[in-house]
Amino acid sequence: MTFARTTPATRRTAALVGISFGYFMVLLDMTVLSVAEPDLAASLRTSMAGLQWATTGYTVVFGALLLSAGAVADRYGAHRVFRAGVLVFGLGSLLSALAPTLAVLVGLRVVLGAAGAACVPASMAMIARLYPEPAARGRAVATWAAISGAAVAAGPLIGGVLVDWAGWRAIFLVNVPIAVLVLALTLGRAADTPRGDRRIDWRAQAAACAVLALLTDALVAAGARAWVHAAGSGIATVLAAGVFAVLERRSDTPVLNPALLRSRGVLAGLAAGAAVNFALNGSLFVLPLLFQQDLRLGAAATGLAFLPLTLPFVLNPPLVGRLAARVGPRPPILLGLTLLAAGGVALGAAIQAGAGYAWLALGLLGCGLGVSFVLPALVSAVIGAAPAQAAGAAGGLLNAVRQAGATLGVAVMGGVAGPAAAMVLAAVVCAAAGMWFAAAPQR
Repeated sequence: MTFARTTPATRRTAALVGISFGYFMVLLDMTVLSVAEPDLAASLRTSMAGLQWATTGYTVVFGALLLSAGAVADRYGAHRVFRAGVLVFGLGSLLSALAPTLAVLVGLRVVLGAAGAACVPASMAMIARLYPEPAARGRAVATWAAISGAAVAAGPLIGGVLVDWAGWRAIFLVNVPIAVLVLALTLGRAADTPRGDRRIDWRAQAAACAVLALLTDALVAAGARAWVHAAGSGIATVLAAGVFAVLERRSDTPVLNPALLRSRGVLAGLAAGAAVNFALNGSLFVLPLLFQQDLRLGAAATGLAFLPLTLPFVLNPPLVGRLAARVGPRPPILLGLTLLAAGGVALGAAIQAGAGYAWLALGLLGCGLGVSFVLPALVSAVIGAAPAQAAGAAGGLLNAVRQAGATLGVAVMGGVAGPAAAMVLAAVVCAAAGMWFAAAPQR
């Protein structure tokens, strides 16, 4: 049977699966690199700072561009932006597998971050077009979240197997067939969306990228004790932030919605989202080095070692969804932040004491459960606290702030002296975010 003879429902389902695997690919690239760090460092002869940029080169651009990616999708048509992002992501992944030097790899990771940012808000707009009925859309979003969320759990495991089999370059090659599949499933007209006339302030967007990139560079340099470099990047960060503030005040279409920044509930939710990604991505950067260098685990075994952390992302969200529907989003978020703080302390204590993997697994499980309680409820909490006319912008800002937290987690936790201290720092960040969120007014 040809695609042209399939029913509208079948084409719609195929498009949904393609959209979901597009986001799966984007999330996979955030976690799959973690277990390849030792092999990558040996192959390209790079330092800890180099490894940090191989990771944050992706998340810096991804997080900053999410602020305006929704506007781009509205302006040019979400389906066009999504397909272009997937195409560039596939080609960029192929080139990343062939990168001869660290500088080339970091540059390509920047390209992948931009392509990934193009996919995420566009995918949500395409789902809304495919499923205009609220009940059907809810089921479709659940499918999208389940498929894409599996990437977080699968990333370290898939990466470990690929690295043991063929080295770090193989982790980028896996994206190529996924990109081809996504394009094949979404080429029909079922998910086509109209163009809009929303303007984009490119200067303010570029300034936002510069602020995040310079701040990351300052933190990476400070972690490497390159104080002159850190001071220079810190001063440049302040200047770039000043330019961004001026551009935002003068802009008719600002990157940040001012109404969101005046809501204490939204700010507390953003802090919680940033804290979760700070802890999660920082841990995924720090712990593989500990597992492979100190515990002498191979890459595949390292991927398996992360299962207590990552499996709750797949198994727990349905329970959290029912809990949030019954008691609201605040209790799951506060419980999750508490579990994250406890898990970080447990990991830090186990690492400091030189305990075996069983004790580390308990800390990983606490962190994994914490993340799985917070993230499914956080979107509802932030959108619920936002002004009615800014709900969409609140969702986009939450994604952007979470990725900024991920970038800072890698930069800061990677620069802390020792993995035990890094995990305790993550616990402190999550505890502080929990206290802020608990004190914020409910709406």
